[in-house]
Amino acid sequence: MKMNNDKKHDILLIIVLAVFFSLLGLSGQEQPKQTTQTTQSTQSGAEVKTGKHPMSLQDIMKFKTIKEALISDDGRWLVYTAQPDRGNSEVMVYRLGEKKEPYERISRGKSPAISRDSRWIASLITPDAPIILEFEKKKKKDATELQADMKLLDTATGNLNTFENVKSFAFAENSQWLTYRGYASNKEKFGQNQIKKDDQWSKRTFILTLRHLASQREIRIENVLYYALEPSPSGRYLVYSIYNGEGQKNGLYVRDLSTPAAPEKTLHSEIDALYTNLTWSKTNSRLAYILHRHNEAAKNKKTFSSGLWVWSGDGVKDKHYSAVPRKNIPKGWMIPAENKLQWSEDGERLFFGFKPYDEYLQVLEALDGHNSDSTGNTDIYNINGILEKRAVDVWRSDDPIIIPQQKKEWEQFRKRIYPAVYHFQVKQFIPLTDKIIPELQIPENPDVALSSSDRPYLKENTWDDHYKDYYLTYLSSGFRSKILTRHQYDVSLSPRGQYVVYYKDKHWYLYDVRLKFPRRITGGIETPFYNEDHDFPNAVPGYGIAGWTENDRSVLIYDKYDIWEFYTGSNANKFICLTEGLGRKNSLIFRIQKLDPEATYFRENEKLLLTAYSDEEKYTAFYRGEVGKPGVERTLHGKKKFTFLRKARKADRIIYTREDFGEFPDIWVSDLSFKALEKVTDVNPQKEEFLWGATQLIEWKSLNGTGLQGVVIKPENYDSSKRYPVLVYWYRFFSDRLYEFSDIKIDQYPCLPYYAGHGYVIFLPDIRLQVGQPGNSAFGCLVPGVQKLIEIGIADPKAIALRGHSWGGYMTAFIITQTNMFAAAVAGAPVANMTSAYSGIRWQNGMPRQFQYEKGQSRIGKSLWENPELYIENSPVFFAHRIETPLLIEFGNNDGVVPWQQGIELYLAMRRLNKNCILLEYNDEGHYLDKYADRLDFTIKMKEFLDHYLKGTPAPNWMVKGVPYRKK
Repeated sequence: MKMNNDKKHDILLIIVLAVFFSLLGLSGQEQPKQTTQTTQSTQSGAEVKTGKHPMSLQDIMKFKTIKEALISDDGRWLVYTAQPDRGNSEVMVYRLGEKKEPYERISRGKSPAISRDSRWIASLITPDAPIILEFEKKKKKDATELQADMKLLDTATGNLNTFENVKSFAFAENSQWLTYRGYASNKEKFGQNQIKKDDQWSKRTFILTLRHLASQREIRIENVLYYALEPSPSGRYLVYSIYNGEGQKNGLYVRDLSTPAAPEKTLHSEIDALYTNLTWSKTNSRLAYILHRHNEAAKNKKTFSSGLWVWSGDGVKDKHYSAVPRKNIPKGWMIPAENKLQWSEDGERLFFGFKPYDEYLQVLEALDGHNSDSTGNTDIYNINGILEKRAVDVWRSDDPIIIPQQKKEWEQFRKRIYPAVYHFQVKQFIPLTDKIIPELQIPENPDVALSSSDRPYLKENTWDDHYKDYYLTYLSSGFRSKILTRHQYDVSLSPRGQYVVYYKDKHWYLYDVRLKFPRRITGGIETPFYNEDHDFPNAVPGYGIAGWTENDRSVLIYDKYDIWEFYTGSNANKFICLTEGLGRKNSLIFRIQKLDPEATYFRENEKLLLTAYSDEEKYTAFYRGEVGKPGVERTLHGKKKFTFLRKARKADRIIYTREDFGEFPDIWVSDLSFKALEKVTDVNPQKEEFLWGATQLIEWKSLNGTGLQGVVIKPENYDSSKRYPVLVYWYRFFSDRLYEFSDIKIDQYPCLPYYAGHGYVIFLPDIRLQVGQPGNSAFGCLVPGVQKLIEIGIADPKAIALRGHSWGGYMTAFIITQTNMFAAAVAGAPVANMTSAYSGIRWQNGMPRQFQYEKGQSRIGKSLWENPELYIENSPVFFAHRIETPLLIEFGNNDGVVPWQQGIELYLAMRRLNKNCILLEYNDEGHYLDKYADRLDFTIKMKEFLDHYLKGTPAPNWMVKGVPYRKK
């Protein structure tokens, strides 16, 4: 049967309309009113228009980040590690200035290094990802099953060699040699559980291989305990100590790396001796180490008789001698096996550590106690022997620090040393610290050091700010002179030791060491040098110093925006603003990027690389400045975030990244004038396949009239005629993320492009808090910002959710007690009850949580007894009866920052009140989820929870029916 043209036209129109509505997801039916379905149809349209699709969880797992970026000394080679969120990493090698393809890809590589002559590149090789996955599934882990390998690339030939079972490696400074160490060499010899308890040193030994790079000749050295390559430019020597166990012949040996033969020389060899802390001077071939001899000590316990020794490989007099023999050590003190040696830059002073003998015995008793008699027979009726098995901790109210904190600081106590100095010219050592004043900042000058003590304030520091007394300690005598009492900020000694600069009471002071007099150097300047955004109940801090200039001529200090140079000596009243006030005038935050990370000062008239962050518009730019000269010049600008990475040591070439929300921070290369820019890497080309999003900066005012900013992330192909579900993710200041590429990984934090790609708008607000009213001030900042999103037509008022973790988790839990405007809330590790949390313990460091509320982030500003009402007013649990918002709580039951019982309190309160609440308890997890399976589980559950309440998707079984406990 034939149809006329009108009928054909009608049928064709029906087909077209059907296809059209099908593409919209409406199938010709009446358009639903729910925002969730509107958003889904918009999303579908975005896929049709762009050919892109939302990221899946597997896409996130495959997304890579750049780590360990290096540039060779001559600026010709770039090396970095490309690390996916899940799976095998890859070390990438580029020859700069040539073709953009990688010169070499080293599969499963990590921790790369480049030799000084730029010819050799080495990398560790990790086991394959499936092997690691199987390893993670095992209940009992044996580290030897996951031993790494190493690959060595010769950039001159392209040859790539593999070496098995390598734990670490290092190039010699002369670039002629590579050392690499294997795993414990004595495991097969002794057996992991057969090594005697008092001979733990045997477990530390390993096989060291020395490889001559040109000839490929290798020297294998077994039973190495310590080794050190000489760091001076000649890189002539390798030193190592051998340990074969007690009763064996141990020794200290050196090899001369100036020849391919690398002949070995014995420096010292002795039965029952240990040689540790092998430390070279940077400027000459001087070696320091500690020699230990076994000795019987008090209470029939083994200890060591130790001394500080020095060897000179540069042919000077007294080539090898005991600088601090045991007999010369002050009574009641000893030199411990685990020490820290540090040379001055000129090699004329050596800093090392003593330890009080009573502290050493405390450690020894804790590690090696036993309850046998002298014959080795156990007396079961011996009272002291029985009591050795007791497990009681005694908490005294006047203890300087409480028992949990003592436990956390046990390793620090065990390894604690008290610095002293050895002067080579006079061959004399001087103790510089003691139990009363135990801390010392190692100086570069030969005259004076800064020492400090928090001992008078240890108890008070657990609820107040951290205070210290500061002293000038004279290196020639050990005499100390107090310069600051009860000081709470960092103090800096100038490189030549002539001045001390410190911040106090909103100003900076310069202390003249010779005249013993402080002078306020910022007093005559109207510009504030204190933190203008400070909203904590403690003293207002400053912005820090940038560093000192050559010969202590001046010190560089930051205000919020600009960089100032304050002069010393005869020019003591002189100062200049290096950035000429351009920062404050244009809301640009200038900061210096150190081109040489090892430099201890800035040279006179040194050219400076500066970053400038726009506090208003959130982009970053590069500028050029100069020490001693006002004025800056912009060298690289754009609505992007630029981050300096490294400068080549011997070439005018730097590497940096450029990013915004949609541009991954790939590596760029340039000279310091930024006239020759080149993008080198393209780490995630697959990004262009995904629906991403775009950022927008918005502004509003809090309920008390404070101006605020925030970032709105809109889905790709955002339709201004539609309203969208909104996820509010917050903590404190988040507007700086406007030009920041978000982390793409499976985590407890929301992956922002993942949510944007699935049709969400994300809101990242700034929050400014008030002391005493953290909860209500957070409410006063956030709610007007969310209301603005509704007013300008972005947000669906019935589909807005909150997500915060830790402090953000607390604010999330509090906000939903004050308003019902949110359709759902996700709170990670929230404090629910400040009254019970106040006298809890921060188990991560063992400190009482009282400081958190009186002086810290919780911002109450009073003790619980001074103003209990403030603790109640700011606690969500006391207002849980007001909550109408469905709440998902996430907590690790081993959280060391926020006691996870806080989550239980809020959950039980809502359960008792018949409120909608789900608590996700992650077993053996801390404040942040560490196990990948747990992070993935929470990522899935959070998305399902939000999709249900904001998009109307069916609730999954874990939300509807729960998950009954079954023993695993």
